[in-house]
Amino acid sequence: MDGGQQLSDSDSPAAETVERRIAGIAVADLTGDAAIRRLEAELSAGGAPTRLAFLNAHCVNLVRRNASYRQALQECLVLPDGIGVDLAAQLLYGARFRENLNGTDFVPRLLAALERPCRVALIGGAPGVAERAGARFREIAPRHDYTAVSDGYFDAAAQPGILAALERARADIVLVAMGVPAQEIFIARALDFRHGRLFVGVGALFDFCAGNVSRAPKMIRRLRMEWVWRLALEPARLWRRYILGNPAFLLGILRDRFLPHHPVG
Repeated sequence: MDGGQQLSDSDSPAAETVERRIAGIAVADLTGDAAIRRLEAELSAGGAPTRLAFLNAHCVNLVRRNASYRQALQECLVLPDGIGVDLAAQLLYGARFRENLNGTDFVPRLLAALERPCRVALIGGAPGVAERAGARFREIAPRHDYTAVSDGYFDAAAQPGILAALERARADIVLVAMGVPAQEIFIARALDFRHGRLFVGVGALFDFCAGNVSRAPKMIRRLRMEWVWRLALEPARLWRRYILGNPAFLLGILRDRFLPHHPVG
């Protein structure tokens, strides 16, 4: 695996993909445009559905202790999210990822770029959030048809009914906002060709689109410090993720760099 390999955007989407393993998870090193071309091609293909996930520093910490989540990610196309995995790529492979493809920015960009009209189903968030997020997506990419299938607060008894409703929706794309690792495990275990062509775990995207959570100002995002903004907004919920999680993440990456044969976990 050549972590420093650079490939031309003129090549085919498959040929452009270089994978870098972070905590045992293959993360695709693609530009955003190349990722969109690849997903657009897979939406039009007749093969198995595509599962899309995003890996950030918090996700890496979860991967190390949650085997079900790790297995689910191994069934996904995984894109790099945030400065943490960029630093990991620099430490492990000598080069950062070509582009930060966090789901909050990438998914709306994907919807806006897809030329063929698609049916997009939304699952997740608190009651009413998926509907408001769908309305926002209509403003960004009006050529698509958006259907809010369910909020994210359903139990195992309700799941068969939600899957049946999703099957009736005949979606091309299913956006799942249930938080990690629940959304990736749900996508891997519950969704198949009957439910869509592209399944995406989108985290807090619905809340951002619905206006429930404020995005950091553009300057903070350009500085790759959005995690500081989120911590300031929700310290009680997120302090463990960032104050304890960031050092644990860096320690794990250093172990991977200097003790490469230690087991993941």
